[in-house]
Amino acid sequence: PDRMSRDDLRRRMRRRRRALAAAAPEAGAEAARRLPDDALPPIRVFAAYLPAGGEIDPGPLARRLLALGAEQVLPRVTEDGQMRFLLAPPGCALEPDAAGQPAPASDAPEQRPDLVIAPLLAFDRLGGRLGQGGGHYDRALAALRRDGPVFVLGLAFAGQEVDRLDLQPHDQKLDAVLTEAGYRRLPQA
Repeated sequence: PDRMSRDDLRRRMRRRRRALAAAAPEAGAEAARRLPDDALPPIRVFAAYLPAGGEIDPGPLARRLLALGAEQVLPRVTEDGQMRFLLAPPGCALEPDAAGQPAPASDAPEQRPDLVIAPLLAFDRLGGRLGQGGGHYDRALAALRRDGPVFVLGLAFAGQEVDRLDLQPHDQKLDAVLTEAGYRRLPQA
């Protein structure tokens, strides 16, 4: 049988994610409760995201990290397709970025995150991540990793796990995944 194309898989996983979100609206809070206290490296700055299209809500996890004293940044996609991480304290004003997503103002201070909470369409047990297809996170994570360590935590519904993703050379792997079913470190090999 022919392998499902990445576009077909994205379409299927978008439908699955919307159904999972409708069935479990509190999954983000449950996932935040399931993160072990000692699971993450020390974090000074973390990147969250604003959920769209049925993405699991990172708000409860962000509140937990803020309570530990970490600062929050949110992604902003620029006109040239790059992703910057800008300081975004709770309640800050947001405006559409070049991708049409709510983001901090372009003049907000840029901060390098120690932790990136990454949205996704699908993940596998080997650390593979399938995103929306624009490559914004892959490029941003590659740039961050060139500058030093960054911990990439995929936040997803347990039902978004697939057997194996056919990764491309530019695809950036997850260090761990957090779902409403629990936390799991993932191999980097």
